[in-house]
Amino acid sequence: MRFSNLVLARLIVTIQACRMHCSSIQMAQTKTKPNYLDPKVLGKVTRLGLKARLIVEGFISGLHESPFHGYSVEFAQHRKYVPGDDIRDIDWKVWARTDRFYIKEYEEETNLKAYMMVDVSESMSYSSGSNISKQEYASYVAASLAYLMLQQHDSCGLVLFDEDVRQLIGDASHPGHLKRIIHELETCEPAGRTEIGAVFHTLAERLKRKGLLVVISDLFTEPEEILRGLQHLRHKRHEVILMHVLDDAEKEFPFDGLTRFEGMEGDPDVFAEPRSLRDAYLEELNGFISKVRRGCRESHIDYVPLTTSMPLDVALSSYLAARLSRKRV
Repeated sequence: MRFSNLVLARLIVTIQACRMHCSSIQMAQTKTKPNYLDPKVLGKVTRLGLKARLIVEGFISGLHESPFHGYSVEFAQHRKYVPGDDIRDIDWKVWARTDRFYIKEYEEETNLKAYMMVDVSESMSYSSGSNISKQEYASYVAASLAYLMLQQHDSCGLVLFDEDVRQLIGDASHPGHLKRIIHELETCEPAGRTEIGAVFHTLAERLKRKGLLVVISDLFTEPEEILRGLQHLRHKRHEVILMHVLDDAEKEFPFDGLTRFEGMEGDPDVFAEPRSLRDAYLEELNGFISKVRRGCRESHIDYVPLTTSMPLDVALSSYLAARLSRKRV
């Protein structure tokens, strides 16, 4: 029996005993020094603000420039020198050619305006084995990027959504703004269905100034709806980064024996023999990912796959370094 992509994507698994879980615990016990970029270790840190600082300090040391910084100074025009002007602004190359003094004038670009858009629907609460939940992982990523942007004096806001926009915090660049963002991430409980397409259409009309939108979601809805919503955001001239968060069990389907698949977001529970479903499930999942990835590429949207066991320095620094290298080209 072949399940539709939507149903397969929403089959969430509960297992009473798992050898993978036991081995993960044993490996954790052998560690002598905590790695604060490990999601399992971060899960034991109580304050999200501290987690964000640890993550950022962990991966930013390898980046010589900020890949997100939006503030710059652009040359605008020359004008004749008048007494009182700062001689440091004189264009000496022009003087060498014309024997006249001209001042270089510049035009400041505004800071980058970014929004962390975090999916807080019910499916984001899922975790397998010793992994943290997708919602926790998404919060770490969002808090870390917000911390990074505010450190470099860009402005950042937050959107929490499920089937609708649950919370929208406008962008600001002062350090105290991070506390509000982190408070909302810490206190939000996953609930509701995933309706990404409708949410993106709403935000495309509400966010009047173009900026950078970082979407962090498990994308549990039909790919056509996702891509139409993303295209609407791009039509409004926003730059978009789509971070697709999945649990390892959702990507690998490592189950055997009769298993109860617990439906979320209103779907029923299903008892099934997973070995008979594995090939069909992986085919559907890989087809879904390929379709979303291809649609993002066609719309000039960065697609970033993440799993909840992935260390945060790997998850963020590899992407940010690649983004920075593209900006230099």
